[in-house]
This record gives sequence, C-alpha cells and structure tokens, in this order.
Amino acid sequence: MSAASWSIPAIPRAVPPARGGPHAPGEPFLVPARPRCRAAPRRLRLGRGAGGVVVARAGAAQVPVAGSGEAAAVVFSDKFPLRRCQTVEGKAWVRVDAEPDADGKCKVVVGCDLEGKWVLHWGVSYDGETGREWDQPPEEIRPPGSVPIKDTAIETPLEISHSSEGHALHEVEIKFDKDTPIAVINFVLKEEGTGAWFQHKGGDFRIPLSGSLKDKDSSGAKQGDKLEGSNAQPKETVPEDKGPNRKCISQFYGEYPILKSEYVENSVSVTVTENSETDKSRVEFDTDITGDVIIHWGVCKGNTMTWEIPPEPHPPKTKIFGPKALQTLLEQKTDGSGNTISFLLNADYSGLVFVLKLNEDTWLRNVESNFDFYIPLTRVDQIGSTQEPRKADEHKLDDKSSQTDGLISDIRNLVVGLSSRRGQRTKNKVLQEDILQEIERLAAEAYSIFRSPTIEIAEDSVYIDDPESVKPACSGTGSGFEILCQGFNWESHKSGKWYVELGTKAKELASLGFTIVWSPPPTDSVSPEGYMPRDLYNLNCRYGTMEELKQLVNIFHQNGMKVLGDAVLNHRCAQFQNQNGVWNIFGGRINWDDRAVVADDPHFQGRGNKSSGDNFHAAPNIDHSQDFVRNDLKEWLCWMRKEVGYDGWRLDFVRGFWGGYVKDYMEASEPYFAVGEYWDSLSYTYGEMDYNQDAHRQRIVDWINATNGTAGAFDVTTKGILHMALERSEYWRLSDEKGKPPGVLGWWPSRAVTFIENHDTGSTQGHWRFPYGMEMQGYAYILTHPGTPAVFYDHIFSHLQQDIARLISVRRRLKIQCRSKIKILKAEQNLYAAQIDETVTMKIGSGHFEPSGPINWTVAVEGHDYKIWEAAS
Repeated sequence: MSAASWSIPAIPRAVPPARGGPHAPGEPFLVPARPRCRAAPRRLRLGRGAGGVVVARAGAAQVPVAGSGEAAAVVFSDKFPLRRCQTVEGKAWVRVDAEPDADGKCKVVVGCDLEGKWVLHWGVSYDGETGREWDQPPEEIRPPGSVPIKDTAIETPLEISHSSEGHALHEVEIKFDKDTPIAVINFVLKEEGTGAWFQHKGGDFRIPLSGSLKDKDSSGAKQGDKLEGSNAQPKETVPEDKGPNRKCISQFYGEYPILKSEYVENSVSVTVTENSETDKSRVEFDTDITGDVIIHWGVCKGNTMTWEIPPEPHPPKTKIFGPKALQTLLEQKTDGSGNTISFLLNADYSGLVFVLKLNEDTWLRNVESNFDFYIPLTRVDQIGSTQEPRKADEHKLDDKSSQTDGLISDIRNLVVGLSSRRGQRTKNKVLQEDILQEIERLAAEAYSIFRSPTIEIAEDSVYIDDPESVKPACSGTGSGFEILCQGFNWESHKSGKWYVELGTKAKELASLGFTIVWSPPPTDSVSPEGYMPRDLYNLNCRYGTMEELKQLVNIFHQNGMKVLGDAVLNHRCAQFQNQNGVWNIFGGRINWDDRAVVADDPHFQGRGNKSSGDNFHAAPNIDHSQDFVRNDLKEWLCWMRKEVGYDGWRLDFVRGFWGGYVKDYMEASEPYFAVGEYWDSLSYTYGEMDYNQDAHRQRIVDWINATNGTAGAFDVTTKGILHMALERSEYWRLSDEKGKPPGVLGWWPSRAVTFIENHDTGSTQGHWRFPYGMEMQGYAYILTHPGTPAVFYDHIFSHLQQDIARLISVRRRLKIQCRSKIKILKAEQNLYAAQIDETVTMKIGSGHFEPSGPINWTVAVEGHDYKIWEAAS
C-alpha cells in the first residue's frame, strides 16, 4: 500500500493511560492487562501472602535478618536494569564541489555525525534517459569498498573521520568528471546496526548534476527538512530548468536532521533499611539516569495490593497524583551522574510500588517482570508468606486445586454483593472504584494461579477450520499447500521493466518450491509504486506495459506457478475537479462522479453514503455500498482474470471497507487464492506489547468472517508477536492462554497468511523491520507451521536463499499445509518448540531442546538458533 497511508502498528511507544500515569491511582499492582506467562525471571521472587495472593517480589536478593541488638537492618537491596527507547538527533549533509580538483574531478560528499555503521545505497540516472530511475554507477566513480546490489544500485560504506572538536563523522566521497553524462545521483542512507533506512521526505535523495530534469524532487530543495526512516511525506520538485539539456553543475551544501531511535540501558537501585528503635523504614532510590526523573509511587498494606498515599510528611518536591499515588522528583547528584533520594516510611506498610517517569511519554517499569516495581518494606516472615526467604529457583506453586477454594469464595461473594446493589443504581464513584479494584485483584490472582510456564494442550481452537457456517462459493485458499512469494519490493518500479526482470526469475522461484507469486499493482497510478490507482483499465504502469504483464503471467503459468494481482479497491485518484476545485470526478472507462466517494471523507466532498471502514486520507475513498460501484469493480476484476490471466488477488487496505463487499467481489471473480491486508495496531500498555493479543486477531478474523471465508488475511498478529519474542527473548509469547499459536493461525489457520516482511515493513521503507539477524528464526516458524507462508523478495534473492530453500523443501516433502495440526511443546524465556502433524518437530531460540517420545527423529535442517527434525521413516 501507499507509504502515505501506512499506519505503524508495531513500533512500541510509551503512552500514559487515560487514567493518568503508568499505574492509575488505586489500581492493584497486579493487573490482568499484562499477564506473565513464563517462569519467574532471575530477579523476580514469588511469595504467597496471607490472603493467597501471589506477590511479585521485584528482586531476588537475599533478605538479611537483623541480628540481636542491631538498631537498623537491611530489609531489601537490589539493582534493576532499565531499558528505554530514545530518539537521538544528528545531522546528515550533502555537499557538491563543482570546481574540479587537481585531478580534474568534481566531488559529491555525503556524511552524517551519528554513531553507527553507515552505508550509502545509491545509483545514478543519465541525461535523456526515460523509464529507469536508477542505474549502477560506472566503475570509475565508485569509491573503494562498494558492493553491487542487483543491477540498479551499489552500497558504499561511509568512512569514519573526526571533526575539530573530536566528534566522530562519517563521510563518503564520489568523484566524477565535470562533463559526466550522469544527470542525477540517487541515494538513501542505511544504518546496518539497526537495519534502518533514512530517506528524504519518504523518497530518495536526488542530487542533480544536470539542469535537464524537470519535476523531480531534490535533496537541495529546502534546507532543514527532517530525514526520517519511518515518515513518508509529499515530495518537492526541483526548480524549473534554465534551458533544455543544459549541463549545470553548481556548488551546493545542505544539512538535514536525522532522527534515530536507539535503546539506552540504565539501572535503578533500591535499598530498604528497618530501624527497630524508630519503627520506621528508610527507602533509598539511586539511578544513573540524568535529567529530571520522577518516581510515581504508592504504598500498600498487608496483601491488599491497592495503592495508598502515606500520611505526611512526604519527601521534598512531591505532588499528590489523584487519590492514591504520589509523584516525587528525585534529586540530581552533585557529580551529575544521575539522581537519588531517600525518605522514611512508617512500619504500617508492607510494600512500596513504583514506576519511573521521565516525561509524559516515557514511563519505565520492571523490564524483567513487565509489572510495576514492588519493594517489600518488611521482612518476608512479617508479611506471612514464609518463615524464611526462598530463592527463586526453590519456589514452587502449591497444588492448584488447593488454591481455588478461597478464590471461588471471593468471586461468589463479589457476585452476590454486586447483585444486591444492582437495583440501587448507585452513582457512588468510591464504591465503583472499590468494585473495579476487587475485580482486577481477583482476575490477577486467578491468572497467576492458572497461568503456569508449562504449556498444556488445550481444547480445540476457537474456530474449527471451515465450520459448517462457512461454505463459501470460492474459498480463496488454493490447494492448502501454497507457498507464496512476494515478487517485488518498494524499489522495483524504478527499473521501468520489472515485469521483464521478474519473468527471468520464474524458473528459479518454481524450483525453490514456491507455488504462487504476488505481483505489484498493475494500473495507471499517481504514485509510481502503484498504490494510488487512477484509470483502472490502463495497465501500462511503471512496472511495465500491459503486454509485458500478460507475458509475465504466462511465463509463471508455464513454470507451474499461480499469479496474484495487487488490487487496490479502497480508494481511487480522480482525473478531474468538481466545481469547488476538489478532485473527485473520475475518467477513463469507469467514469464515476462524486457519488462514488464516501460522504464522511473530509477531503473529497463525496455524495455517497458513509464509509464502512477507516478512511485512507491521501485519495478519495470509494463508496462500495453503491450498486454501480460494485458492478463496475466486479466487471473489472473479471476482466483482469480473463485478459491478464491473474489467478487471484492480494487486496490492499481492506480495513477501509466492509468485508461483505469483498465477498461479492470474490464470488464474482472466483479467485484461486485471495488474501487481504487488514492492518491495524497491536495492543500496547505503557509502550510495551501486551501478552494477550486476542482483540487484535479477533478484528482480523471478523473481517475474514465478513467475507464468508472467501479470502484469507495477512497474519499481522503473528508478525508482531514474533518481533517481540525474538528481539526480547520472550518466546513464551508464542503460546496463547490455551496453548495455541497466538496469531490468526491459532484460530483460523487456513485463512492465515503468515509473513515476516513485505514491501512496506522492509525494503527501503523499513516501517516495521523484522529483528535484524533473526530472519531465519522467523522463517523457521512460519514455514513449519500451519497457515500459508509468504516469503519476501529481498530475502529470497539474498544470502538467506539457501536456508529458506531448505525449509521450503522440508515443508513440501512432509506435506505441511495450511490446516496442519500443531502441538506446542515449549514456550519459555529463550525457547519455543512445537510438533506439527507428528511428522515435524521444530525449535527456535537459544535454549536447548531435543524431541523425545516413541517417534525416532532425525535432523532435517538447522541454523543459528533454529532446528528442524523430521520423523524417520
């Protein structure tokens, strides 16, 4: 889809909740929104309070017991790691030295001043050339260390130098003759450590070396534009030329801010000492974070786990936040190395709960437990959990049946109490808050009891695949054994002959085991990538001509592969303006007027009905409720099936219109295979991805349901969870509460198209790039699991090809398909293992695992942190 439309669902961002702060006042600190589903980490001790509540001890340090005669004793002391994402701003620069040096060479210099391993990804355009935007530069102007990338670009590492102030600078020089036929140097910057790409206003940087290019964007159009890898904005144009074909190399210098996100590691130490003479506890905080740091905190008594504000006096620079929390500004150390504070608390309290606040958008919790920090203020034996401290690895939960009695009684009492109050229609806010707190406490306790790190095989999925209620005229699932290749990336249109180039890969892709190729959008489009369609029946586009497209489809058919067309049905760019100057009148064979545009699109003055989905703001949103619109689109899809030979569809931005309309389109065009791009944000709390993503996958499944199962959907849920599981070594995320895969493939596998990267998330857009260096773990997961796996073009034609080919070979040889049965064996901190159809066992992660049981297993494929076994015949 178009970069301008793309929402970024998976980039974590710390956002304070609606009720204020990362821990709303009055909430119990164990909340069901962030369940933990793994064994207690190194610094997390579980203790059982008198009321049966499982208490998360934020630290596994030994708890010293005061000796006889001691006035003060250390009750608790530990140091906790803190991890935060911060934006670092630097600058990039472009300099053109137009005057030849002693060797008669002009020079272009590109540089930046941020730390990292920087690479220039660049190509050139020549005078008078049309069609291709990028070509590889001639050998004589390539700097040392340049590496060819396909036949359109090269990558050159930037070399490190130092400024007069000693700061590290990264620069590369490109030297060329003054009479060079090169018209433009095109480039983007890449930081290899993070895999992020940095572009200019969502597109390429273009350095014009000739005055012959009109209506092209330029890096020098405006100084000070931000250079960001994830933003896509309208491009600017080069000023009008001074004359046709006039060579005009001139001196130029421009600077551009670079915004780079990076993780920063810090820590906070907490020490609690108890003074038996004063009956008070001293709490001391110490952190190496500089600048303003606030602790958002409260205290709790016994095992109630509800926040309270201790009586005054409060520490200096403390503000009351709501009815049950305080916010205290820490004191900066005199040496500037961080912040600290200490204060006294009465012995009435059993614990202190806190999070750190750096600004309105950054709240830091315990990175190891994913809960707020809990600090005991008294020794464990005084709380009543144990007579002596227990180490984390000694802790074992009691038998579950013995834990449920009190919990069930509490729930029953709560229900009775609610029933008795139902008729009162009370508006007492305090009472409502108390009820909410009790519900949350009981839910948290229930989750702590029933969610153990050992995965038990649960009952069948929420959906029995293809239930009786779903009998589509066309299922859009193919044979069930499909393996999909995305046959392009975000840069493919630049060659001007992509259909021809892709056709040369058909035999190789078929030999690798792919059964379907997804081709790019074929229509005339405002944007060169094809996602802003205009005249739907004009199939001459930046990827090639209509005849080249038909030849491409025929070549793949000859090699036994199906071809999907990328159909953009949600929106369409108009050719004409209405009387108010708004672009909402369409031309060509489908010559709609503004009745075809939804009425609630604020930008395009449509006279149709309200939209049945979310608006795409860059182009008029089509009103699919209109009979004439649906009839025209069904006729167009059927024409494309017949004229071009497409076997099915990849449907763009289906979040914008009701799935029931898709059902009409699919039943009319009868695709062999169809998949929709239903893309929205996953669930996050305080900037951390939630464990439970059921609401996210339910929205995707609801859309598939609305299509009556005539189309599948990309499993965005699985991609997002894989990101967090691999990047943070939290492989426990790969099993839901019922021991099933946590994405769409755990609920409706035959309609789940799994993937780890595509043209939006990877390539030069890089909106949501898969964790760098972990791609093969991702492919080991999707190519052994049910669902229909999709592999990205850039990964196929890279150093990953042979490893991917081995996984595809295993999938095909052992007949894994979209409805295969899966049994999750392990889902732990650093290990995930599963068995598929009793013929394949796989594992990913650094943890050790070997399959066992009556089946004799032999290794089929293995690589870094992944291994696949097959049942010996």
